[in-house]
Amino acid sequence: MVQTAGGDMALIANKVPGMVPVNVGEYHKLAKAKLPAMVYGYYASGADDMQTLQDNEDAFKRLRFRPRVLIDVSAQDLSTVILGSSSAFPLVLAPTAMQRMAHPEGELATARAAARAGVPMTLSSWSTTSLEDVMSAAPNGHKWFQLYVYKDREITLQLVRRAEAAGYRAIALTVDTPRLGRREADIKNQFALPSHLTMANFASVDPSAEQGKMDKTSGSGLAAYVAGLIDQSLSWKDIAWLKRNTRLPILAKGIETGEDAAIALEAGCAGIIVSNHGARQLDGVIATVDALEEVVQAVRGRIPVLLDSGVRRGTDIVKALALGASAVMIGRPYVWALATAGEEGVLHVLQLLQNEFALAMALCGCVKVSDIKREMVIRDVYAPHDVKMQLKSKL
Repeated sequence: MVQTAGGDMALIANKVPGMVPVNVGEYHKLAKAKLPAMVYGYYASGADDMQTLQDNEDAFKRLRFRPRVLIDVSAQDLSTVILGSSSAFPLVLAPTAMQRMAHPEGELATARAAARAGVPMTLSSWSTTSLEDVMSAAPNGHKWFQLYVYKDREITLQLVRRAEAAGYRAIALTVDTPRLGRREADIKNQFALPSHLTMANFASVDPSAEQGKMDKTSGSGLAAYVAGLIDQSLSWKDIAWLKRNTRLPILAKGIETGEDAAIALEAGCAGIIVSNHGARQLDGVIATVDALEEVVQAVRGRIPVLLDSGVRRGTDIVKALALGASAVMIGRPYVWALATAGEEGVLHVLQLLQNEFALAMALCGCVKVSDIKREMVIRDVYAPHDVKMQLKSKL
């Protein structure tokens, strides 16, 4: 188990008032106090009434453990491998856009922290640092690339080719954003990318490229950007198009139903990310951890299933794995840490989650990740798609 080094704690203590944060929630409070209102609103808000934003977290609280005891847990192994990418524990950094709004080093700091923690990082198409510079900052860290499909398909393929050439190990194709969800904080704040920043994956190649800019509007500049540039015609047939143009494995990011999971499997996706885009697209959709088992059952163990949205504790990771996830992804937790204390903050929040995960595993009687079983988690309200018929009144 990784423990935070004294030097790290001293660096963090120099950057935050009062006590060093001891959980994700405390990092959130510090980041909220530090970030400009427009930037905080962009990172923190969900769509419409933000019902799903809250439910993504509450759904984990509706799950309860059934721990096993008197098992030797003195020597644990938390490591796993996801699509060929090794990870110190079952966690991947989700793609979070425009990280230089949170900290001057943005994606560079995140990449270095992820490599130091031994977990894969997924870089957003909308990074404020070019994908090549991010790889150069931490060449030994495993990285995936998140892809939006633009109306200009050649621009899209250029991104894919560059990611492949730079050494990224997978493509996470976002499938839930033909249009941007209605994020009222961005409308009120007239969100736009600060003038000193660019969408660097485009601007680094062609400073005049429209994909590298985001103009200020009377509402959300990002909504206008998506409406003007992102391809609303994207469909299942485009999985085959993308597979013809890359050797990298493709994960479908944004699946929440068994029907779509089965289609993704048939289309040749190498993995699925159960995600509702951090509750930023369609408000009122099912929480991701409630959707997880339906998706897991649909793919029948043939491809890995990851869970994104709502993970705030190491106990949440154990619950997700018990329900069939191969790993989880986090976004906001590391952004809050990045905003608070840069690279050291991101490393610290990853260590906090890893240590919480190890403790929860031990108290459930688990020595290695494969020891986490479905029967270790029950629901406190009825939910469909339970898998243990003999315990159906409890699970």
